[in-house]
Amino acid sequence: MSLSAAIAPLIEKMNRRDVITPLEREALTRLLGPARAVPAGRSLIEPGDRPHFSTFLVSGFCARFSLTPSGGRQLTEINVAGDFVDLHSLLMRQMDHGVLALSDCVIAPAAHDDLRRLTEEHPHLARLLWLETVVDGAIHRQWLVTMGQQDAASRLAHLLCELYVRLEAARRVSDFKFALPMTQVDLGDVLGLTQVHVNRVLMELRRQGLVEWKGGQVTINDWTALAQLGQFDPGYLRLQGDPV
Repeated sequence: MSLSAAIAPLIEKMNRRDVITPLEREALTRLLGPARAVPAGRSLIEPGDRPHFSTFLVSGFCARFSLTPSGGRQLTEINVAGDFVDLHSLLMRQMDHGVLALSDCVIAPAAHDDLRRLTEEHPHLARLLWLETVVDGAIHRQWLVTMGQQDAASRLAHLLCELYVRLEAARRVSDFKFALPMTQVDLGDVLGLTQVHVNRVLMELRRQGLVEWKGGQVTINDWTALAQLGQFDPGYLRLQGDPV
């Protein structure tokens, strides 16, 4: 895969927010190192790591996770194509969480030295990358709200709406269909539910005719009703054109 093809999901997303010049596009393309494949189930980053590069997700699904002292796991965000899974490591240095490949993934590194140089030479791109980390924080806050204030069906509906909109911004989906190779255990770790409860919620969404979920493929049959059930407002994803 060429570097221009690898960085395309990020550029598509940035173009939803602001205008990317040809010079900036070229600078982003030069930022990435060689891409490599990572199999599902492999950890990209472990808690406590001190990476010297940030990892860009070219394709697939990853999840940030935290571990409890008793060995429990909580998934705190899902990353999709076009995301830096740890852009904040440029400043955070030591990771307080890990990143797990939920599916087979293709990733590419962006060396921290190159990221620093990019932000110094291209201040507009620096602001757009800063916005990426701001949106990360907004996603975390929204997940906290859904966990604390919404029931199980609403939480799942919100998650499906969010993932579809994020994938659509990167031009990786259309027609309300997308691949979501997550197990019910993974969904439980995102939604704070048991596997049995996740299964019941999926059955309820199917019964209402809102979604179909077969073989890791999700089809949203009624976007308006699903978004209403999930109380989903995409404003926090900051995908509207508003120059920075």
